[in-house]
Amino acid sequence: MSRWRPPAPRSAPYITLEGYERLNAELKYLWKEKRPEVTQAVKEAAAQGDRSENAEYIYGKKQLREIDRRIRYLSKRLETINVVDRIPDDRSTVFFGAWVKLEDEQGEQREYRIVGADEIGDAKGYISVDSPLARLMLKKQAGDEIWLKKPDGIEEWFEIVEVSYR
Repeated sequence: MSRWRPPAPRSAPYITLEGYERLNAELKYLWKEKRPEVTQAVKEAAAQGDRSENAEYIYGKKQLREIDRRIRYLSKRLETINVVDRIPDDRSTVFFGAWVKLEDEQGEQREYRIVGADEIGDAKGYISVDSPLARLMLKKQAGDEIWLKKPDGIEEWFEIVEVSYR
């Protein structure tokens, strides 16, 4: 058996204005504050002598590599991403950036916001535009029904109760 795995499918190149600003702020923080701070700590640890057994030096270098990796990723991602900063003309239809309120078979309501893959996890209720549920909701309107088939074979029914843009 080989270790080769097919590359992950590329995520949609969209992001909300808030998400873009958050990623840009993280990039600026890492580049202007965190990296110089860690570089100084590595410099001080290197001045202590033997680097092969210096845990502070080894940890600092590792931390610096992680920071540089994140900076490279954010720099490349922010160049290729499209910022969606306007509300669509048809506000009754689900598009990127919409807040969608769903009701399941038991009458429980959930609210989700469709955002870019880089924004999920930032706030409760955010789901990626690439997720199966979001793909089912796109271009639907209030009153439409959707059926979500889970990987375990169980199907879940939802009704779109409300679509809004804030």
